[in-house]
Amino acid sequence: MLLILTLITVALVVLALAGYLIAIAWALLQAKKSVAAIADGLEAVAGHTQPLPEKLTTINGALVTLLEGLRAADGHLGRAATVFRLR
Repeated sequence: MLLILTLITVALVVLALAGYLIAIAWALLQAKKSVAAIADGLEAVAGHTQPLPEKLTTINGALVTLLEGLRAADGHLGRAATVFRLR
């Protein structure tokens, strides 16, 4: 009788472990699909951001020109404020 109970217990433990292993395998397959989708998205992002360095150089040049103009305007406004005794 004890042998039968032991075999039943072992069978239940093996079935439980098999169930958990199947669940883990299924979760890993789902994770594989998610990781593949993320990798595809990152490749798309890399393709879309490739022309950024050229465009940022152009934008930076335009901002330097704007900065020079704003500094000149600031100087003129400062002198006008002095003339009108606003400072």
